[in-house]
Amino acid sequence: MNESLNPTLPVGSVDTPKRQAKHHQVEHRQLNPAIILLVIVFLAMFMTYVVTSGEYQRKGILVVPGSYQTLEKDASPAQLWSTAERKPEDKAARPVSLTEAFLAIPQGIEKSVGLIFMVLFIGGMLGILSRTGTITAGLERLLGATKGNVYVLVPCLMLAFSAGSTFMGMAKEYIVIVPLMVALANRMGLPNIVGLALVVVPLKIGYLASVTSPVALSVAQPIVGLPVFSGMGMRLLAYVILLIVGTGFMFLLLRRYGFNRAVAAQFEGGRLTVRQALNLLLLGAGIGFLIYASNTWHWHYPALSAYYLVLGMLFAAVAGLRPSDAANAFIEGMQKVLIAGVMIGLATAVQIILATGDVLDSIVNWLAQLIGSHGPFVSALGMFFSQLLLELLIPSTSGQAAVTMPIFGPLAQLSGVTPQTTVYAFLLGHGLTNMISPTSSGLLVLLAAAQVGWGQWARMILPLMLVFSVIAIALLMLAVLIGY
Repeated sequence: MNESLNPTLPVGSVDTPKRQAKHHQVEHRQLNPAIILLVIVFLAMFMTYVVTSGEYQRKGILVVPGSYQTLEKDASPAQLWSTAERKPEDKAARPVSLTEAFLAIPQGIEKSVGLIFMVLFIGGMLGILSRTGTITAGLERLLGATKGNVYVLVPCLMLAFSAGSTFMGMAKEYIVIVPLMVALANRMGLPNIVGLALVVVPLKIGYLASVTSPVALSVAQPIVGLPVFSGMGMRLLAYVILLIVGTGFMFLLLRRYGFNRAVAAQFEGGRLTVRQALNLLLLGAGIGFLIYASNTWHWHYPALSAYYLVLGMLFAAVAGLRPSDAANAFIEGMQKVLIAGVMIGLATAVQIILATGDVLDSIVNWLAQLIGSHGPFVSALGMFFSQLLLELLIPSTSGQAAVTMPIFGPLAQLSGVTPQTTVYAFLLGHGLTNMISPTSSGLLVLLAAAQVGWGQWARMILPLMLVFSVIAIALLMLAVLIGY
């Protein structure tokens, strides 16, 4: 029997000396994700020297098709040490210097300060909730009700999380859920990454399909002249297929990490105290109101941060924690997700560097030329792979749609690709890379919430991403074939 699930140990115990030693060895072998992102920052700086600078004219955030112009640029190595100040009236482009690359990191943190504070406040709130014992007690009740049967739990959780993502565009709301699912996985004797996958895999499936997600469709479809939410059939087909495959992947993941159903059956659950029951009700009501408020009043990061702070204070009051204990728990919770702030700053620095060096529009223009007029099937594939690549450089859904749809839309129609299929290629390509992109602040925050390294996540999710890629290409070819 798997040593981590030996029935002679307390249920959920995984801390055998052998397993601890193996865990520390894996930690030492892993490259810190901050180093990976720092390398990407300097690769972006290098690109400003080797890629031609250029720009499109814009109307608001939308690119004007056919308006691309190259810019003069002195890309000599001497520019690497330049300290000359950039001025708005400068017409010539200039590659990013070493000084500017380093400055881009704190500038990235400053630009993303709202998101960073929200993540810290979420960590603090969860620190208080964990100190009250509510999470552990609630999970005991859940596992007791199902006897730890993952074949019931996993499909239900996958369906619920993916539905919120694909129909309502939920994403940041799941940051609160990740630590709960990590605790659930730990309670069943499974590592953090399984709990993370329970949230991120269905979230990304919903993101890929975007059946009625307003985040992607409200920007992409009007640009190419389509009514918002039109063409739902093919997106719904993608959602069903990807959800089935993703659920199968989760079962394989559980088997890989040695989940033993006989051990899970030992869960009987326990009685909740009145305070714990009230805090669980408060947590459920808090998440429900968050979803309503985010969609109704379009709360931004400061409002969300304040909301999580208030929730944390309410959890502490209901649990009867002393003010000092609550404050200590809040700070400890913040410390666990502090690395997320650095990661977000580094990811944003990449975007700042590419924009400063005026190379992002050049890359988009180069990809548009590759798509060209090669017939509908080749052009559709060209758009798919272009969107897949551009997600690394433009991790924002609305931002990528605003840059690429005005350019790819007319090109696609010249090649015989319909506007609906153009949007479909955008959703599938952008969504696939988003599963693994080290420059996606959304993914980095989820990884930080689960305390899972990017390298560990990438190795685990890459096989599923490749399978999804094959499915996405097949669906895209079907869309072209039927004139979707």
